[in-house]
Amino acid sequence: MKNLFSKSLSRKKLAVFSASFVVLTTISGFVIYETTKKTVLLSIDGKEEVVKTHADTVAGIFDDLNISLHAKDYVYPSEGTKVKNQLKVEWKKAKQVQIVEDKEKKMIWTTASDVNEFLKEQSIALNKFDKVQPTLQSPLKNELKIVINHAFPVKLFNGRNKQQVWSTSTTVADFLSQQGIELKRIDRVEPNLNETIDKRDVVKVIRVEKVTDVVEEPVHYAVVTKRDQSLNQGAQRILKEGQKGLVSKEFEVTLENGKEISRKLIYKKTLREKQDKVVAVGSKPMIQMVSRGMRDASRELYVSTTAYTANCNGCSGKTATGINLRTNPNLKIIAVDPSVIPLGSKVYVDGYGYAVAADTGSAIKGNRIDVFFSSSSDAYRWGRKTVKIKILQ
Repeated sequence: MKNLFSKSLSRKKLAVFSASFVVLTTISGFVIYETTKKTVLLSIDGKEEVVKTHADTVAGIFDDLNISLHAKDYVYPSEGTKVKNQLKVEWKKAKQVQIVEDKEKKMIWTTASDVNEFLKEQSIALNKFDKVQPTLQSPLKNELKIVINHAFPVKLFNGRNKQQVWSTSTTVADFLSQQGIELKRIDRVEPNLNETIDKRDVVKVIRVEKVTDVVEEPVHYAVVTKRDQSLNQGAQRILKEGQKGLVSKEFEVTLENGKEISRKLIYKKTLREKQDKVVAVGSKPMIQMVSRGMRDASRELYVSTTAYTANCNGCSGKTATGINLRTNPNLKIIAVDPSVIPLGSKVYVDGYGYAVAADTGSAIKGNRIDVFFSSSSDAYRWGRKTVKIKILQ
């Protein structure tokens, strides 16, 4: 019995020993496994963590961490680099973003952290007038859309003020809002507000005003003629002086950039009525027709002649006896020296015909006369010549 108990105890000790050995071996192996790992400082998209690994290469580190690398990812040092203790590994995961630059679209892989870094990476330069959405400080996300509108110079006419400003490709309405330009109800804009501004465009803001203008205008009187048989033909006498009338007119005036482009009469008032001028015009015949076969009642003489018209320089159009030659262009009149040929005498002038001595002239002295023609061409053709004249009565 004692021998049996001794054998049983020996087996228990053996089992305990074996178990202790296995545990000790396992612990030792674990300790050895852990202590033989290399320490690596891993930076993932800017966030750092310490990793212990038995991986031989940088690629193995990511395999151990179940991280799938993309061909566009940034890994430094390269995936094939041997792992050493205290190695620093940087990994930036690539993102695909859409960039729309002046309406041109592109898909680009990048490891940049924000919009600003991405634009620098793509060598896209901006000036202070360019527009970027989202903002430069916005972090990059996969499938992010970045819109860039480069500014360009635009000529702006604001009323009569001209300037050059910067604009992106936007509507005219947005452009004016950016420039702080307000439009009044009747102002005009070229191009239209909903059109898109492009390079080399000129934007015109036409300032429109409607104002009232009141003016007084004269109303010209008419000349009314009345036949008077007591006056010699061609003579005139004023029966009633004329007087101009006066009206007040109110206009609606449209101005564009201060310049009048139209006016519309909206009110008219008569301030003073016009009074027509009344003139008596003589209708009494001055010349009794004389037959060519009629015997001369007086003498004949030779005179030096020239010609004149009612419109010559310094001429009033009226004769010394009051005949208006401009209203009676068909009369036959001669200018004479009254001491030689009395005024009112009826005469016959060779080459001119029957006429009346009804005018004088400062240069008409002695045996000299001036014959009247209604047209300058007839007067020039007459010229200067000596002719015979018959004084009939």
